[in-house]
Amino acid sequence: MERIRAVSGKRTARVGDLLREILVELIRSEMRDPRVQSASVTHVDVTADLRQARVYVSTLGAGAERAACVAALNRAAGRLRRLLAPQVRLRTIPELHFVEDRAVERGMRIEDLLRQIREERQGRSGVESQDNDAPAHER
Repeated sequence: MERIRAVSGKRTARVGDLLREILVELIRSEMRDPRVQSASVTHVDVTADLRQARVYVSTLGAGAERAACVAALNRAAGRLRRLLAPQVRLRTIPELHFVEDRAVERGMRIEDLLRQIREERQGRSGVESQDNDAPAHER
């Protein structure tokens, strides 16, 4: 039973990677909507039965622009699915659901927090070293 799960997980990952590669090209070459020009497909999660695919998209711009991009892609999901069909050898092409990928945003936030912590530590260690440099009667 475990071996079947492992193979199934590998298959869904391979299908997801293939869908991501093809979708990147299709969005770039077939979509004329200016809202999706900055879209970048970062990851595709496919269900075990290969009937549904959650497509994670990273975009540039403000929150409203990102939401408009994802909405435009969801409206074009049927067309993209039809364009996928001849390029993917599957019995059924997964239904596409586009969602905003906030991983880059979260990563940048984590980087900012780590930078702040480093700066605080450096600031404290600088204060301590200044105290140690001062003569004993001034401490």
